[in-house]
Amino acid sequence: MFEFQQYLGFLLFLTILTMGFWLMIFLINFVFYWVFGASIELWKEKRAKKKLEE
Repeated sequence: MFEFQQYLGFLLFLTILTMGFWLMIFLINFVFYWVFGASIELWKEKRAKKKLEE
């Protein structure tokens, strides 16, 4: 069966894998938030410029 050191190694592997997964999810959400906010600001600026020209 498994020895205690193999069990600790497996737990360490799962911990690192899980931390990497959640970090990846956080960074992807941060990038989507950044792009969405920039798009909204650009749209507001274009709308304000269009109103100013009228």
